[in-house]
Amino acid sequence: MNEVAVKEVPLADAFDARNPLSRRRRSWVTVGLLLGIFLAAIEQTVVATAMPTLVASLGGLNIYSWVFSVYLLTSTVSVPLWGRLSDIYGRKPYYITSIGLFLAGSVLAGLSQSMAFLIFARAVQGLGAGGVFPVGSTILSDIYSLEDRARIQGVFSSVWGVASMVGPLVGGIITDLLSWRWVFIVNVPFGLAAIYVIHRALTEPPRARPEHTIDVGGVLSLSASVTLLLVALIEIGDGVRSASVALLLLGSLAMCLLFLRLERKAKEPLLPMVLFRNRVFTVSSALGFFTGMGLFGAISFVPLFVQGVLFGSATRAGSALTPLMLTWVTLSVVSGWLILRAGYRPLVILGSLFFTLGFVGLARLDVHSSYREVWLAMGVLGVGLGFTMVTMLLAVQNSVTKKLIATATSASIFFRTIGGTVGVALMGAVLTHQVVAQSRSTSDPALIELAARPDAIVQETTRASVSPDALEWLRNALADGLHSAFLVGIVIAVIAVFVSLWFPPGSARELAERREHEGSVARGL
Repeated sequence: MNEVAVKEVPLADAFDARNPLSRRRRSWVTVGLLLGIFLAAIEQTVVATAMPTLVASLGGLNIYSWVFSVYLLTSTVSVPLWGRLSDIYGRKPYYITSIGLFLAGSVLAGLSQSMAFLIFARAVQGLGAGGVFPVGSTILSDIYSLEDRARIQGVFSSVWGVASMVGPLVGGIITDLLSWRWVFIVNVPFGLAAIYVIHRALTEPPRARPEHTIDVGGVLSLSASVTLLLVALIEIGDGVRSASVALLLLGSLAMCLLFLRLERKAKEPLLPMVLFRNRVFTVSSALGFFTGMGLFGAISFVPLFVQGVLFGSATRAGSALTPLMLTWVTLSVVSGWLILRAGYRPLVILGSLFFTLGFVGLARLDVHSSYREVWLAMGVLGVGLGFTMVTMLLAVQNSVTKKLIATATSASIFFRTIGGTVGVALMGAVLTHQVVAQSRSTSDPALIELAARPDAIVQETTRASVSPDALEWLRNALADGLHSAFLVGIVIAVIAVFVSLWFPPGSARELAERREHEGSVARGL
């Protein structure tokens, strides 16, 4: 009852030796994928830079978390669906559709006149974002061999790096000189260019059309579970201690259990349980979940620290993300070279250790910290991401059969983004709870009112209207709240270290041969 029958276009070996793309077309497809990666990187850095100013003008600290969370929620639950649809019908139409949705959400966000409409626009934007990277990564795996993918990943990482380094500065400058609205519009030209190039260059072979199903029940139950969890975390952060929070958590758990039950019975599950028999996939998914929690938490709250505690501009807040992106990209290139020599396991363990050290640096920040300390902590965090992200992606793609590459890629990205969704909400709840708790220690009505919107101090006009003593109190309250949030990040990173120790040993080539052997045995049976 929870599944809708549609016609299948089963995955074919679209880009194997019998049906190759011409070198010229493959080059243009690569350009289209690079534009999509640039689009995703620009969004994560430009918008993150503008968020403190945006939310300060439209809402309170609890809404700060929600603006990030709603985007991550819709992108999270749609990732497996995009992967499944691209497996059935082909990559091209769904890569183009995902970028189109992303651009529609960007335009709507730029035109928003209220927080409610902005949240709706971010939800639409997230639906599109859920398909841009996983479907693009799958196209990349289709048209390049493992050795070529490891090398071409350096090019992709370079493009990500350029966008990531330029994005924060561009976002800060646009926010300071124009308006936060324009940071969404900057996505449009890159997205349109990517659509045009992929439409013209990418060709796929004809496909058979046997009956197939889409797991609607899985999509709805997963969406309900994550939504209820986010709402519960936000309520806890606001200091709500009522039965409603317990009911929200129980509802989230019930929907999660229902999702797992539906996936076991579904003819074509959104998240095939068979993937969890693969140790590489299982460990990578768990590690991606915890890494995503920390990554999105840092990207979301470090700009708030710079603007709200150090009283920096939006441009300064943007520059705080640059070291993370720079070291992330640099080490991603190095990882692509090391994978074929050292294997996956040493890199993910090393990356998890650096990731933990980065959060230790963030947790040490206070009102007396300098920008240099912020940059150093973010740079170390980026080193950890550089060693783990590309390594896990290539490991997953190299450990499953060709017909499951898109589903496995989307599923691994799904766990990272759902981790980010929970991480932002959790760290935001801790931050809000800490500030609310400190407001109870004072009887000054002015301070209590300020504590309800501590993010407002990112605006220079608001700071000028507050007395020096009240401003210093609020600054310290926000710093303490962010310190608590970053302590949560340390706990998350330590868990990631322990998870990385379970990653199976073996070189990339050995794991690929094991996959081929298992596939041969399965076909023989």
